[in-house]
Amino acid sequence: MNLLHTSRVRRRRLGVGAAAAGLLATLLAAGPAVAVPDPGDATAREKVSAGQAADTRSAIQNGEIPGVDEVVHSDNIEHVTNIPKDALPGTNSDLAFQGRYAFAGNYDGFRIFDISNPKQPRTVSQVLCPGSQNDISVSGDLLFLSTDSSRSDNSCNSTSQPATEKSSWEGMKIFDISDKRNPKYVAAVETACGSHTHTLVPERRNVYVYVSSYSPNAAFPDCQPPHDGISVIKVPRKAPEKSAIVNFPVLFPGEGPDGGGNPGSPTNPGVSKTTGCHDITVLPSKDLAAGACMGDGILFDIEDPEHPKVIDRVQDNVNFAFWHSATFNQRADKVVFTDELGGGSGATCNAEIGPDRGADGIYDIVGKGDRRKLVFRSYFKIPRHQADTENCVAHNGSLIPVKGRDIMVQAWYQGGVSVWDFTNSSRPKEIAYFERGPLSATTISTGGSWSAYYYNGYIYSNDMAKGFDVLKLSDRRTDAGKKVRMHELNVQTQPDYFDD
Repeated sequence: MNLLHTSRVRRRRLGVGAAAAGLLATLLAAGPAVAVPDPGDATAREKVSAGQAADTRSAIQNGEIPGVDEVVHSDNIEHVTNIPKDALPGTNSDLAFQGRYAFAGNYDGFRIFDISNPKQPRTVSQVLCPGSQNDISVSGDLLFLSTDSSRSDNSCNSTSQPATEKSSWEGMKIFDISDKRNPKYVAAVETACGSHTHTLVPERRNVYVYVSSYSPNAAFPDCQPPHDGISVIKVPRKAPEKSAIVNFPVLFPGEGPDGGGNPGSPTNPGVSKTTGCHDITVLPSKDLAAGACMGDGILFDIEDPEHPKVIDRVQDNVNFAFWHSATFNQRADKVVFTDELGGGSGATCNAEIGPDRGADGIYDIVGKGDRRKLVFRSYFKIPRHQADTENCVAHNGSLIPVKGRDIMVQAWYQGGVSVWDFTNSSRPKEIAYFERGPLSATTISTGGSWSAYYYNGYIYSNDMAKGFDVLKLSDRRTDAGKKVRMHELNVQTQPDYFDD
C-alpha cells in the first residue's frame, strides 16, 4: 500500500426539447443490448460516425444540449464545488461517509476527504491500491475495498495477472482507518469470482460482508460455473485479520453448469444470463435485502445474516437488460431496481431507446413475511435526451430522508445527477437535476457521475472523469431532509432514517 499526500453555468427548464434530426440515433441495436461489465481500468474512447458527431455539434450550437463540459442544472440545485482527481488517475467509483469524512473509491485506490466544510472539501489522504473497481464501505474503524480484477497477489503492489492462473487473487481488502491520515491495510479474503461490489451487514462484534460477483468461466480456477451465489464474510471488529468466508448461499439453485437463474440469450434475447449478483442493498432494521442480479431481481430475508433466504424473484425480459442496483423506500414497501443497459458504455438516454429501457423499475412489496411479493408499477428515466457521444445509464443513488415521501437522488453517468419523487410508485417524476455537457463531441469517452448520494444536507457525486462534486439542493419538497444527520452512511446498507 502506498499513501499519497497530497464553467460556465446555464440553467434550463426541466423537460425534453426537440432534438436535431439524427442526433438521437442509437449506437445500440433495436433490441435490448446485452450488458457488459462496468468500465475497465482505462477510460474508454470510441469514435462515433461523422454524421453523429455533426449532429452532436449542431445540437450544441442550437442549445438543445449543453456544450462540451458545460454545466447546467435546475433552478433548485447549486453546484457548490468540484475537486478534480489528484494522485489517483483511474476511474472514480463509489462513495461512503462517516462523520465529517467522505471516502471515494477509484480504480487505483481510494481518497479520503474532510467535508466538514462542504464548500471546501479537503483531501486528508490518498491510498494507491489498484484493483477494479474498488467498491468502498466503512464501519467503525474498518474500511472495505472490493477487488474485481485478477491480480498477482493480495497486496497493494500487485500487478494484473490472467484469471486462468490459479495463483491469481481477487476478493476483499480491509483497512484500519482509525487514523484517517494513515490508513493501514490489515486483512484480505479471497472470494470466488472476485468482488465486483459488496454490502455490509453490521453487528456489534462483527461485520458481515455480502460479496457480489459474477461471470464464471470453466477456464478460471477460482471462478467456476454456475456460481449463482454470494460469498458471506464474517469480520471480527477487534480482530479483522481473522476475517473469513462463513457461507456461500446459492441464490439461484438449479441443475447443471448453467444454474437456475435467468438463462439470458437466446431464450431471452438481449437479457444478461444470471450467474450471480451485481449488487445487494440491505435494510437491517427490517431484516430485508434486495438483490440486483444480472437477469433477476430478488427479495430476501436476512434475519440470520449468515444464511440469507430468498423470498421472491422477478424478471423483466422485455425492458431490463442487466439488473444493476436496488434501493428501498423508508417504509420498506417499495424497491427501485436499476437497469444498466449497455453496461454503462452506450448512449442509451435518447428517443430511440425510449423511456422504458435502461430505466429504473419501481416495484411495490405486497404481502407479509415469507409471502411478500415484488409487484411492478412503473419505469422512471431522466427526461433529458443525451448526445450520441454521451454514455448514459441508470446508476447508483440514495434516498433523501423526507418523512412521508419517497424521493431519491441518482447518478446517470453523463446523464448527470437526477432527483426524483416516487411517492406514487405508478407516476414517478423528476424534481431537480445537474449535468455536464458531453466530454467530447466526436467520441464516446466514459465519464459522468458513478454515484450520487445525499448526506447531511448535501449531495455528493463521484464523477468518473471530472472528480468529486458537491451539490446543494434547495426545494420545499426536500428541505426537511437537511434536519436528518447521519454519523455513517454506506448506501447499500440502508439506514432507518426515522427509527420507525
